Amino acid sequence: MPLFSSASGVKRHVKIVGALIAREMSTRFGREGIGFAWVIVEPMVFCFGVILLWTATKPEFEHGIRVAAFTMTGYMCIILLRHQISYSINALQANIGLLHHRTVRPLHIFLARNILEFAGATTAFVFVYLVLFTLGQVSTPREPLLLYGGWLLLGWLGMGLALVMSGLAMRFDFLERVIQLLTYVMIPLSGAFAMVAWLPAGIRETYLLFPLPHPIEMVRAGVFGSAVKTYYDPIYAFAWASALNIIGMTLIANSRDRIDVE
Repeated sequence: MPLFSSASGVKRHVKIVGALIAREMSTRFGREGIGFAWVIVEPMVFCFGVILLWTATKPEFEHGIRVAAFTMTGYMCIILLRHQISYSINALQANIGLLHHRTVRPLHIFLARNILEFAGATTAFVFVYLVLFTLGQVSTPREPLLLYGGWLLLGWLGMGLALVMSGLAMRFDFLERVIQLLTYVMIPLSGAFAMVAWLPAGIRETYLLFPLPHPIEMVRAGVFGSAVKTYYDPIYAFAWASALNIIGMTLIANSRDRIDVE
């Protein structure tokens, strides 16, 4: 039976994922204290730490952009990607008991975690942006729709990468040990800390074959507008993201027999 076979089936799956998100928030962050706020506070603390370090060691402007604003646009994107991937890898081990329920499938668990991490990173981005705006380090977004589109596309691409890596890790145990290393390798390939326009023209086209720089360039184009030169192809990145999500979902769906729920 297909995962989404009818309108009622979609509604049922949405309710399952919603319940898993609520459970994840309760088990990971507790019912007392700051709870879900930690999903927001954690990336904010790391982002402000990097901003303070770069502000102290670099000139106020670099390539005509304030260092704090540039760091925010890059580091928040990296946080979203890394959290989606790292929290997906151990999603099944942390929730293996839920698979005893016939209505819960592995994909539900992965979707719940990715949605939760996307929501937390998005809220953190908004808070960091507001703080920097108050301090006069960044202006209002020049192209808001481009900013929103780039951020959503980055989340879609991040989920695709997370599902593919998780699906492969379910089949090959050794991959679980090297995925954290792979996420570090992704940083220079993502364009988070260097804009595509800064690269030599001879390697720019080759670099843009990687899908990650495209949504990050869109985010920066949305924030800075025509003040910076950006390179991106949303259709190319969306095609990559969609393909990765389809491959990842297929890998996870076909790996059910490899999951020990005893």
